[in-house]
Amino acid sequence: MHFETPRHPARHWESTSKPGRIQCNLCPRHCKMIEGQYGFCRVRGQADGALHTFNYGVSVSATLEYIETEAVYHYAPGARILSLGNIGCMMSCDFCQNWETSQVKHLNERVVRHYTPEQVVQTALDSGCGIISWTYNDPVVWHEFVLDTSLLAQKAGIKTLYKSAFYIEREPVDELLEVIDIFSLSLKSLDPAFYLKVSKAKLEPVLERIVQVHQSNRHLEISQLLIPELNDADEDVHNTVNWVVENLGTEVPLHFVGFHPAYKYLSVERTSLESLLRARQHALDAGIRNCYLGNVYRDGVSDTHCAHCDNLLVSRFGLTVQSSGLHEDGRCNQCGAPSSIQLPQSGTAENRILLNPKTQRKLVWSGETNSIHVERPQADEGSTDVLIEHENGHREFFTLSNNLERAIVSRAGETDGAVTISWSDDSPLKILEVLDRAHFPVADDAELETTSNA
Repeated sequence: MHFETPRHPARHWESTSKPGRIQCNLCPRHCKMIEGQYGFCRVRGQADGALHTFNYGVSVSATLEYIETEAVYHYAPGARILSLGNIGCMMSCDFCQNWETSQVKHLNERVVRHYTPEQVVQTALDSGCGIISWTYNDPVVWHEFVLDTSLLAQKAGIKTLYKSAFYIEREPVDELLEVIDIFSLSLKSLDPAFYLKVSKAKLEPVLERIVQVHQSNRHLEISQLLIPELNDADEDVHNTVNWVVENLGTEVPLHFVGFHPAYKYLSVERTSLESLLRARQHALDAGIRNCYLGNVYRDGVSDTHCAHCDNLLVSRFGLTVQSSGLHEDGRCNQCGAPSSIQLPQSGTAENRILLNPKTQRKLVWSGETNSIHVERPQADEGSTDVLIEHENGHREFFTLSNNLERAIVSRAGETDGAVTISWSDDSPLKILEVLDRAHFPVADDAELETTSNA
């Protein structure tokens, strides 16, 4: 980002006692800047004596995903969402999975797109998405664009989802609570030293803002990335679980998420399944009603059961969801007890076929590859219909265009060994490996090999 980039007036700032110096009050850093200087995030700075944001409408390409991608399991299971992620971040985590876009100094501008609030809302409407998700890089430093677009979405009957590490001040959160429907918040650790050392932030403001959202009665779910030898010890998990129970209660869903090596933590191994299972069991033993595992493709670790009769309400494998145990009003179809799941029938099975596909490729799930982005490079015009046929019979259909360049596809079950990808034209679709469900792959080596079915 640079000062020749189009800028937009920013909110939450003030002049200081020193002439020519202003202070940003969006996040707890309270960066002080002189003319021509950026704050820590590298996307907010002083220009012409006022604070401006330099990433208004600046995003990675809009992507069609499922709500489970965002560690949200109790709101509209299986619903398709439109995901967008900005440039820059108010933190600098050593293990960041999206460091190529969160840390501006590493940005490759070929991945940058520019959207207006109107374009985002119209794309959601055109693609049949009832939810827009602010995700990937943390949306805190995208505050003005998120507010403007979310308000427009609200007027169009579209819900909004905010996935964040939530290093933000109280007043901006008050504004978000007016327009955001769903919060998926990351609590990285209960150790203040952890935050200072590996995220360059403070813990206490994060805890205060999470409680603020909880008290607003907005939909809230909490997730924690478990990193080997950093925050996965039993004591770390114990502290997290106890804080959640004492401050949020036992009904807020808690997600423990597996780590993959990234950024400065390339030498650290993936989180073991044993560590994740142990953390989940600890949460359940402590009384947390629903604790789930993320980035784990295994039966039985992400299901939702009835609190009264233990009937299976929602079964999940990765991002594949079946809400067969719920009535449309969210009640258990066995005992009739209400559940905490909102909009339970939002996910719909896709039974469309693609007549006479022009191109067809096959991808075999292997090793740690359980999820992909299907990307259509920008073209002059038109759109591309894509059919995904899983080896276990699961089927998905979507349309890619210049406004919607990507869609996520994931392994749909333990018997799903491969997927066949068929599309309606000869567009050179790319198949990109997704290492984490909230990962936006941009590296040149992210493209996977497929075989032709022609």
